[in-house]
Amino acid sequence: MNLEDLNNIDLQNPASWPLPIKVGAIIAICIAILAAGYFLRIEGDRENLARLEAEEQNLRQAYLTKKAFAINLPAYKQQMVEMEQTFGSLLRQLPDSAEVPDLLVDITQAGLGRGLEFVLFKPERERPAEFYSELPISIKVKGTYHELAQFISDVAALPRIVTFGSVSIKGSGKLTMSAKAKTYRYLDEDEISAQAAKNKPKRGRRRR
Repeated sequence: MNLEDLNNIDLQNPASWPLPIKVGAIIAICIAILAAGYFLRIEGDRENLARLEAEEQNLRQAYLTKKAFAINLPAYKQQMVEMEQTFGSLLRQLPDSAEVPDLLVDITQAGLGRGLEFVLFKPERERPAEFYSELPISIKVKGTYHELAQFISDVAALPRIVTFGSVSIKGSGKLTMSAKAKTYRYLDEDEISAQAAKNKPKRGRRRR
C-alpha cells in the first residue's frame, strides 16, 4: 500500500478499505472506546474512592479524639469537681441583698480607719447579669499616698469581692483619688428567673 492508495480511500465505504487500514481503524476505535470508558467510569470511581478515603480519615480522627476523651474522662470529671468547688468558693464571696449595706459600711470604715476624707461615696444603679448583679460605687477620697495604698489593701482583704477601676490620683502632699469601685451580689432564684425572662428573645406577632 502506497500514498496513492491512501488518497483513493473512500471514507463513505469502509468495506472497500485495504486490510491494514481496516485493522488500524479497528485498533483506533478500540483505543477510543477504552479511553472513553476510563474517563466515564474509572475516573468517576477514582473520584468516589478519594471522597471515601477523605471520609475515612475524618472518621478516624473523630474516633481518636473520642478515644482520647474517654481515656481522660476520670481526669475531666476531677477537673469538673474542682471547678465546681472553686465556683462555689467564689460565689460565697458575693453578698446577698441583705449583706450589701454592711459591705458598703465596711468599705467606708476601711477608708476612715486609714484617716481618709471621703469627698464622694455614691452607690450607683445595679447592673444585673446572668446570676449576679454588679454594684458600681463612685468614690473620691483625700489622703496621703501611704493612706490611699493601705485603704486599697484593706478593701482587697475584705471577705467579699471588691475591685477598683478608673483610678485617678491628683495633687501633691495630700492626694485626691477618684475611682470606680465595684462589688457584686448573687441573685436569688426569683431574680435569676426574672433576669432570664428579660433576656429571652421576644417573638414577633404573627401576621394574619
